Amino acid sequence: MSPDPNDAPGGETAVQYCTFKVDHLLIGIEVWRVQEVIRHQPMTHVPLAPKAVRGLINLRGQIVTAIDVRQWLGLPDRGDGGGSMNVVLRLNDEAISLLVDEAGEVVEPAPDTHEGVPSTASEQIRAMFSGTYKLDGALLLVLDTESVTRISPEIGATAQYGTARRAS
Repeated sequence: MSPDPNDAPGGETAVQYCTFKVDHLLIGIEVWRVQEVIRHQPMTHVPLAPKAVRGLINLRGQIVTAIDVRQWLGLPDRGDGGGSMNVVLRLNDEAISLLVDEAGEVVEPAPDTHEGVPSTASEQIRAMFSGTYKLDGALLLVLDTESVTRISPEIGATAQYGTARRAS
């Protein structure tokens, strides 16, 4: 029996992450969670939604909630007015779009470079990320994808409402 190339020394399994940038941050999501990455899409504003819920997009007939990661992290709006990218995630048979500045590449960091979220980070940041990896010249923040609906009841309720509807 040959060894599994995905098994890392010490019995830890290496994981691939789809990376993207938001401001100066490099954020990663497990590849299997990402449905697709698409260019900026027209959005419909959602009245009374939390500020992080930028709107709803129509993705081939499915209405998907678009969450602005910059707003979610408390970062300033993009100054250049450029279009954001949509990272569409699959969470519990629902699609949710995360608006990011730019898509990166798929990386597979060594498991021994994994560390927890620093205790000096804010409670909100600790709730959003499950850990970090040291990469060459960068720190990869691993997004806890369940936090998209868990971090704020308002975001979760809007996401569930938005993804439960089909466009006519």
